[in-house]
Amino acid sequence: MDGSQVDSPWKPQPVADGEWKGWGRYETDPFENLTGPFYARRDEAGRMVCAFRAEKKHMNAGGAMHGGCMATFADYAIFMLADKELEGSGSVTASLTTEFLDAAQEGDLVEATGEVTKAGGSMVFVRGVGRVGERPILSFSAIIKKIRPTS
Repeated sequence: MDGSQVDSPWKPQPVADGEWKGWGRYETDPFENLTGPFYARRDEAGRMVCAFRAEKKHMNAGGAMHGGCMATFADYAIFMLADKELEGSGSVTASLTTEFLDAAQEGDLVEATGEVTKAGGSMVFVRGVGRVGERPILSFSAIIKKIRPTS
């Protein structure tokens, strides 16, 4: 698999041009489509990277990124970070903890990386960090509950 594809049960739509060329974008979640768009890919080392460009719609009244946007991005990222552990099963967020460390501004490239710390038969534990450049702006940890597909 090359860096432009994401190994996931939700099969991303590859982006063919523009700033996000080589990334994957998911069209499966109406809320994320509204609040994003968010993107994911594997870097040269095989590590999952999630990203989006901060727009005016992501800002609060003070001109900094809204905490709800940061939490939504963290919720997106946990599923991308755990894509291999979730393959073949449905899943939902059981718990998500976020710590807001700094602000992002309109125009910033926000990226998240992280890791699965434990994966069992029904639960997956994930942690990560959101950054603008080298500056951490968000830390997060989560528990994802695997569920049986309904079909």
